[in-house]
Amino acid sequence: MSIAPAPLARQALESPPDSGAPLRAAPPAHMGQSNLNPLGMSLWSLWREDLRAHDGLALEQGFWALAVHRFGNWRMGIRSKLLRAPFSIAYKLLYRVVEWTCGVSLPYTVKVGRRVRIWHHGGMILHAETIGDDVMIRQNTTFGVVRTNHNFELPVICDGADIGVGAVILGAVRVGKNAVIGANAVVLNDVPDDAVAVGVPAKVVKYRHERPERTYTP
Repeated sequence: MSIAPAPLARQALESPPDSGAPLRAAPPAHMGQSNLNPLGMSLWSLWREDLRAHDGLALEQGFWALAVHRFGNWRMGIRSKLLRAPFSIAYKLLYRVVEWTCGVSLPYTVKVGRRVRIWHHGGMILHAETIGDDVMIRQNTTFGVVRTNHNFELPVICDGADIGVGAVILGAVRVGKNAVIGANAVVLNDVPDDAVAVGVPAKVVKYRHERPERTYTP
């Protein structure tokens, strides 16, 4: 004899963690349809700025991943699909090369801001909706969906966020401006601006110097 789960238990099994953001049944309008590179900057200017963000080290794998990402978006500015085709083939090949050799998966559908720094490399799945300006990302980091049937519910990483080694950020959550995510933290809910979040699941333990009067205990 089988026993049906109670309503609350069934809801807990079928619903993703509450991130405070509405569920998304379709991709954002911009996803994969246009050039998402920062406005007003040429591809060459973005490459030079990304290189400076990586201390001028052209052999940094994070720089390679961003360079291919910028190229993948630049080609979307070519309106004619026929003219765009050879660049799309080149992008797809380069994207796989970066995945295989650098261990960084950063598809062109992610909107990436300026001066993003990808420290080290390996085990990095960066499938976010947006990654803001001046974001720091370290190795073995995962941004992605919380469940396979919620493919378009992706994290938003705001300007100045600092993501620690091995952090996992899942679902339609917002990591606020200048927030810090500790090493190996698992983020399933929104993290406020200037907050420091650690643990599994991640909890806010304090705020950075901008808001010293507010402290939290884990």
